[in-house]
Amino acid sequence: MPRFLAAQPDARLIPLPWHLPLEQWPNDVLVALPRGISRHVVRFIQVGSEVFAAKEVLEGSAMHEYRMLTDLNRLRAPAVEPSGVVSGRVDAHGSPLDSILLTRHLQFSLPYRSLFSTGVRRETVSRLIDAMVVLLARLHLTGFLWGDVSLSNILFRRDAGEFAAYLVDAETGELHDTLSDGQRLHDLDIAVVNLFGEFSDLKEGRMLDEQLDPLALVKQIETRYHDLWQELTGVEEFAGSELSRIESRVRRLNTLGFDVAELDIQTSPTGETIRIQPKVVDAGHHSRRLLRLTGLDTEENQARRLLNDLDTYRAQNNLSHTEESVAAHQWLMNAFEPVVTAIPPDLAGKREPAQIFHEVLDYRWYQSQRERREVPLTEAVQGYIRDVLSALPDEVISSEMISPLGEQRQLVNPLDPSQGFVDDQDMPVDPWEAEAYAPGTEVLPDHLDIDALRRRAGR
Repeated sequence: MPRFLAAQPDARLIPLPWHLPLEQWPNDVLVALPRGISRHVVRFIQVGSEVFAAKEVLEGSAMHEYRMLTDLNRLRAPAVEPSGVVSGRVDAHGSPLDSILLTRHLQFSLPYRSLFSTGVRRETVSRLIDAMVVLLARLHLTGFLWGDVSLSNILFRRDAGEFAAYLVDAETGELHDTLSDGQRLHDLDIAVVNLFGEFSDLKEGRMLDEQLDPLALVKQIETRYHDLWQELTGVEEFAGSELSRIESRVRRLNTLGFDVAELDIQTSPTGETIRIQPKVVDAGHHSRRLLRLTGLDTEENQARRLLNDLDTYRAQNNLSHTEESVAAHQWLMNAFEPVVTAIPPDLAGKREPAQIFHEVLDYRWYQSQRERREVPLTEAVQGYIRDVLSALPDEVISSEMISPLGEQRQLVNPLDPSQGFVDDQDMPVDPWEAEAYAPGTEVLPDHLDIDALRRRAGR
């Protein structure tokens, strides 16, 4: 009998065929989900309504990664959730088998190869780069040294018009109180080498825009990381008469999605110059505010978009002087909930609720421009369901949607359903990947342009 290590044990895992190497597991316990490239055997298994990612590795590596992921979740870092380690496995002949690390499947997430499967626009590549840069900076702020930064070790989720990135492989990671500049830059060097290889691979496979150069892409990553890190932690000096620059620095960090928990402010003996440096920076500024006001737990850019709509709702309904929490409750009941509940159950797996609401707002804007009138939200959601949502591929797996491998229609790639079925006439198409951003909804840089943020803050 194998040994199970788990913070929240699930008895339904016990009857699984742990005596078999993972690559020999029967199809009736496996499910088809997109996954990245891995040097280990990785499979997705279904236990009731739960889906777990199972990775077969040496026991020492499995235990180390389990501890690392547990610590990252405790620190609220963007990483997959560990479920347990199954060790002490032996086959039918008594020969030892490697341990298996179990993590919970991150709903609505996709590995980068699924996003590139049919080619990808330059703007989308820029958004993926930004998501990866923010992820790396957030991990470095927590003191996590990754040691194997690559797109293969990242999962992406839609986050309004952007992407949010999650660490999915912490096998080589180390957690420290703080990281030195040398440790951070070494991690960045590893990222540059790995990413150059991955982008070159995509280029050879004609899955990357012909105008995109792998070397230029990794140079962008280096530049954006250094700019973001300087904004998050750098020292800024200015004249004592420019006190507004303290608030501008905080606003810029908030715009990037970070809160400043501690700001070190030093004044010269004469008071002529002021020196400021953020000491404790925490991600999730907008998502925490939205959670506090409405109870909605969303990605950062989704929260920013929903909060913007909340502000618009308050202005349109003369609620500017009403308690913010009261107005937020009214917005939740009269705007957000009607949109979410209007989605037919069979289409609910296309997008998560916050993403659906964001896309409905975009759809309403486009329709209003085309029809030269203010399209009501209730009308927009029906049009969105008809014109957009029904054509999108599923990005969530539920117990109703899962089919064991080998049953029903044949997938082009059994482990990557995003590539469609053999008998499909056309590949699944995401209409939003072909649309421009809705003008006027939110004026933000199309990538991590720190200089643009500084100009906007009046610096």
